[in-house]
Amino acid sequence: MTQVTATASQPSIEQVEEMVIRALRLEEVGITRIDPNDTLFGSGLGLDSIDALELALAVSKEYGVTISSDDPNVQQIFASLENLATYIQTRRREA
Repeated sequence: MTQVTATASQPSIEQVEEMVIRALRLEEVGITRIDPNDTLFGSGLGLDSIDALELALAVSKEYGVTISSDDPNVQQIFASLENLATYIQTRRREA
């Protein structure tokens, strides 16, 4: 995925990070920072399919971007914080 620079109408990677931490209540388990390139699911941050649903809902509410489970790129979108932020930025730019 191509990295997109945040603008006034685009969320920065830090803003997306804050949204992920808030939406999944990760601060309750001591997670206050996420490396942009760390794997979010499985052996990385350890998120699961329920977290993916909650995250997709939070992205929709916060940024008006829908992530469908039918999207053939859904695993790539959720692969890392950087990928998620880039996807949100790209979709908002296209809107």
